Amino acid sequence: MNRQNGSMISEFVLLGLSSSWETTTFLMFTFSLLYLGIILGNLFIVFLIITDSSLQSPMYFLLANLSFIDVGLSTTTVPKMISDLFSEHKVISFQGCMTQLCFIHIVGGVEMVLLIAMAFDRYIAICKPLHYLNIMSPRRCVSFVALGWVVGVIHTMSQFLFVVNLPFCGSNKVDSFYCDFPRIIKLACGDGIKFEFVVAANSGFMSMGTFFLLLLSYVFIVFTVWKRSSGDLSKALVTLSAHITVVVLFFTPCMFLYVWPFPTSSTDKYLFILDFAITPVLNPVIYTLRNKDMKIAIKRMVTQLYEFTKNS
Repeated sequence: MNRQNGSMISEFVLLGLSSSWETTTFLMFTFSLLYLGIILGNLFIVFLIITDSSLQSPMYFLLANLSFIDVGLSTTTVPKMISDLFSEHKVISFQGCMTQLCFIHIVGGVEMVLLIAMAFDRYIAICKPLHYLNIMSPRRCVSFVALGWVVGVIHTMSQFLFVVNLPFCGSNKVDSFYCDFPRIIKLACGDGIKFEFVVAANSGFMSMGTFFLLLLSYVFIVFTVWKRSSGDLSKALVTLSAHITVVVLFFTPCMFLYVWPFPTSSTDKYLFILDFAITPVLNPVIYTLRNKDMKIAIKRMVTQLYEFTKNS
């Protein structure tokens, strides 16, 4: 069982969400439906944006990437959580745990950059509509996505390189349904305060900074629209409300856990259900039911499918 760095732990035990049979059955059913909705809903958005010529704009390119990222973020945790609900022994290997937390933070970093890019896109569309296509060029949109992956990798590796070399020789029980830096650091031998500070300085600062940057950008957009024409204010608020909803749902758990990276209760893990299951399944609803172009594209696709079925 010995590994490099002297660690004696080869696997972690995930305590999960509940030990009650009734609650476990309810959670299994609920999360299975949520994950199915996440896969079908987000992949449908990606497919619709790729195939519909009227959706070939910067905003929908970013939205397709956000939907793809949501699928990836959920897939890193939800299938494992569902399978563990069936299992009496909820274990994950050391390598599997390190891989999971890496993917969570890489994909989470990409999503933060995409949300900033989408806020910038809305600012240009609302405040500088005549220059929109020049500023939000295809090259710039691809650059946003590439930057997201670079930021995600750097953000993750700057923490992972500390954690992977920690000596784990005590308890291997993780009071959660997934692996993450704060709870894994607590299991390390010796003084982990300086490593928890690294998490707070990295993930905490990134979450807080991105959240307040996005809020400031929305306030600036609303103020600009109000100053230019108060009649357009309600339209701008309707456009931004979907983005604000996604931002609040996504960042609330992040700030709650990473700004104070010393989990003292088991309630933290329930908050991250928002990030891994609730927000990804709501995004397709938020961005389709409140978007006229998306609703028109869906109706067009349904009509084409009906005509194809009728003719065949």
